[in-house]
Amino acid sequence: MTTVSFLQDKKNKTLVQIGATLVGGSVLFLLITAMLSGITQVVHTGRIMPGVHVAGVDVSDLTPAEAAERLNQHLTYPNEGQIVLRDGDRVWVATPKDLGMVFDVGYSVEDAYLVGRRSGLFGNLSGQLQARQNGMDIQPVVIVDQRVAYAYLQTLAVQIDVPVLEADLHLNGSEVIYAPGQTGRSLDLEANLANLETQLQTFRDGEVELVIQDQEPEVRDASAQAEILRQMLSAPLVLSLTNPQTGDPGPWIVDIPSLAGMVTITRITTQNSGQYQVTINPLGLQSLLEEIAGQIDHAPANARFTFNDSTRQLDLIQTATSGRKLDGAATLGIMQSGLLTGQHELALVIVDEQPVVGDEATAASLGIAGLVSEQITYFRGSDAMRMQNIEIASARFHGLLIAPGETFSMGDTLGDVSLENGYEEAMIIYNGRTIKGVGGGVCQVSTTLFRTAFFGGYPIVERTPHAYRVRYYEQDATGHDSNLAGLDATVYFPLVDLKFTNDRPYYLLMEVYVNKSAKRITWKFYSTDDGRSVDWDTTGPMNIVPAPEPFFQMNPDLSTNEINQIDWPADGADISVTRTVLRGRIVLFNDKIQTHYQQWQAICEYGPGTDDWVGQAAAQDMCQSP
Repeated sequence: MTTVSFLQDKKNKTLVQIGATLVGGSVLFLLITAMLSGITQVVHTGRIMPGVHVAGVDVSDLTPAEAAERLNQHLTYPNEGQIVLRDGDRVWVATPKDLGMVFDVGYSVEDAYLVGRRSGLFGNLSGQLQARQNGMDIQPVVIVDQRVAYAYLQTLAVQIDVPVLEADLHLNGSEVIYAPGQTGRSLDLEANLANLETQLQTFRDGEVELVIQDQEPEVRDASAQAEILRQMLSAPLVLSLTNPQTGDPGPWIVDIPSLAGMVTITRITTQNSGQYQVTINPLGLQSLLEEIAGQIDHAPANARFTFNDSTRQLDLIQTATSGRKLDGAATLGIMQSGLLTGQHELALVIVDEQPVVGDEATAASLGIAGLVSEQITYFRGSDAMRMQNIEIASARFHGLLIAPGETFSMGDTLGDVSLENGYEEAMIIYNGRTIKGVGGGVCQVSTTLFRTAFFGGYPIVERTPHAYRVRYYEQDATGHDSNLAGLDATVYFPLVDLKFTNDRPYYLLMEVYVNKSAKRITWKFYSTDDGRSVDWDTTGPMNIVPAPEPFFQMNPDLSTNEINQIDWPADGADISVTRTVLRGRIVLFNDKIQTHYQQWQAICEYGPGTDDWVGQAAAQDMCQSP
């Protein structure tokens, strides 16, 4: 233990001696380093350390003033240097000064002077040794005014920048205007400013490749669409029927300006790219197709028959005819695709429509077994023109079939009441007066049809009474008044119509007969009797308002003492007719026909020079007559 203790103490003493030696060496090294650095700084007091250069110019052992003078003599880079800026084959040469560079001599000399003086004991000595042994080149201190550089780059941008141009496609009237797109170029000012600063900091001549941003147009090329337009507008469009028959209209020609007015040019963009799309505005074509359809469309016509009461069979009186209809949607598609592919002669798409009832139909196949309703009205006192109108209108319905469940419109079948269709001018009720108008007498036909449907037990869908009571609608076979007041109907299509429904599961055949000598019209319904009967009742005229006193007016077209009555008196009244349709004791339905008649004033005219008392006395008797 003693030995151990002795040895340990000896070891500790040895370590202390070694430590003391090392500490002493370090202190000595520091002292030597400090001494050498201090001696160097003392020797070069007020002068730049040996081996120091600024941008390659030796400023060793010079005072700051001497160094500044030498640098001003040798560093002419800001004024004489060359910076080449390149855009492909185009180059621009600028001095650093043009780009806003200024050489700061004072700060540069200061940086050179501080070599070996500003980094502490070891740093200073290291810097002194490095400068003396290897030389030390100090980067000059330069200042770049970014505003000057930015302004210079903007002058280049004026020469370099090219705006992006989209392809242009439009019409000037019917002329196709087309210009291709153009890639845009723009000088990236921020990126080029950074690159210039980097180059200037080298204090050497150099080349800077300019950063240019390219911008592609969304639509560069629309030449294909332009060619489509040119082909489309190179000739008029001709539309025609595929197999025209004698008397068919057409062809229809759409001139070039009209075609141009139907064109729509749309730019479609998807994911930064796009294209022009040329289409045909369907609205422009639709109006044209509607016009064509009005000329060529005609509905199929069922065969027409009369019922032979002897044989109980149908006799064909008019053959069935097929119809045709313009398929507007299909034609529109063909026109659009045809025009876009340069076609100028196109065929309309026509759909043939076959009649429901052909010539071969039989009474059994249509469910027609006999007479189910018949009504007669009289038109005594009608002139030849009114009787002609009655005859023409009645013929439109003779032999006509109404399908089971069909709601029949008299106006649809009657068609256009015009002089072109053979109608004459006769007395009509219009705007509160009885005047001459085309088709006077047609309401005799509508009244007869209404009563046939009413007494046949068919549902009445639409009915409008006359403005005032017309006496001959209420007369019976003997010419006397009947109880039929309030059971008339007028038609002024398309404003006023007469409609009823064939609610039986059988076809309804109508026969209409006009007897001009007997002044009567007979309307017959043939179908299958389903056992229905009609009970009806009328209030007769109520709330009667007497007709006003006659009105007299002079007509310069009449002769002296000539008197002419142009309107007739009628009392105003309200009439309500109720109807119950039964099958046996089962009520199928009830309805009520309400009618309000206005009071009507008689109007008489007399010629110029007619003695007032004589004329009015004679007219008074006439105007009081129904």
